[in-house]
Amino acid sequence: MTEENNATAATTLAPVSAPDSALVSAGVAAPVSAIVPARNEEAVIAACAESLAAQREISEVIVVNDQSSDRTAEIVRQLAARNPKVRLLETNGPLQGWVGKNYAVAVGAREAKGEWLLFTDADAEHLAGSTAQALEKVRESGAALVSFSPEQITERWYERALIPFVYCRLAKLYSYEAVNDENKPAAAANGQYLMIRRDVYDAIGGHASVAGEVLEDVALARSVKRGGFRLWFGSGRGMVRVRMYRSLAAMWEGWKKNLYRLIGGTPRALLSELDAALPWMIVLVLLIGIKVPWALFLCVLLLLARQLSYGTELVRNGYPFSYITYYLPAVVLYVGALFASYRAHAKGRLQWKGREYQMEAPETSGK
Repeated sequence: MTEENNATAATTLAPVSAPDSALVSAGVAAPVSAIVPARNEEAVIAACAESLAAQREISEVIVVNDQSSDRTAEIVRQLAARNPKVRLLETNGPLQGWVGKNYAVAVGAREAKGEWLLFTDADAEHLAGSTAQALEKVRESGAALVSFSPEQITERWYERALIPFVYCRLAKLYSYEAVNDENKPAAAANGQYLMIRRDVYDAIGGHASVAGEVLEDVALARSVKRGGFRLWFGSGRGMVRVRMYRSLAAMWEGWKKNLYRLIGGTPRALLSELDAALPWMIVLVLLIGIKVPWALFLCVLLLLARQLSYGTELVRNGYPFSYITYYLPAVVLYVGALFASYRAHAKGRLQWKGREYQMEAPETSGK
């Protein structure tokens, strides 16, 4: 399916269906409605929905089945039959101008009854007490949007190489301190755990206002902060954990979709990021070492220094120091994914979960 950008997005959502047996009582006092978009998530949806339903502060878990071709809907129906908190909604696919995930969560938000809306991904597992901690953070900070960057589960070598490297780079671009400072324009959130007050969500236009955005979480955070409301963004370690990708192909497709936009979405931002992320001095000394053998020893020392520096960044961002051994493959994968993301956005077409999206071409001026 080819979709237009969000300038042409429809603001009226199409009808959806919900099994009558899964309806949640309107009298439940818990303040949070959890909304989970699900497209072919049979491997993870049960763990996600059950971990949400176990949270006392969550009154309903709305799973929106986005045209899955696997057993996702069947699994959710079985959960709904056992747990009255769980609801299943079905969509017939996104309207023109919408990214599929944005449309699915907008459908869920329309049906939700809670004072707070918790948007989370189907591969997220919510640990005991996490919703209570999120609401406590609301009380402490006065934030209208609270978002946590989940603990990332990494099992394969390519996950341990690329995912920590990406998050260490993003931590420099979107620091928690800058985002949480109401006097600074920086705004960001992580769509794997994004909880927003219902009245604020409606005031900024909800997901209809970011219908065609592939980085809808960051776009929503910017709208909230521009609207004069507070953000709180921080680590979700001990609260929520996610294994983002279960194959190299899925990981590549995912970062190709997001990475160029995340680092700024302009050629100038791309060059700046490459300058910061690549170990240029090591490459230069290695080239010199072809003719000057002692330079190879210097190259090894520089590489060790770079790895140790990376190790401190890993620890600061909650990853094991031992992941420094993946430094060189991490750099190669990161540069490759970044260029792939740039090329995809330059062409104006992105592939994600079996759908093709037509996007606005990135800026070419670098301004």
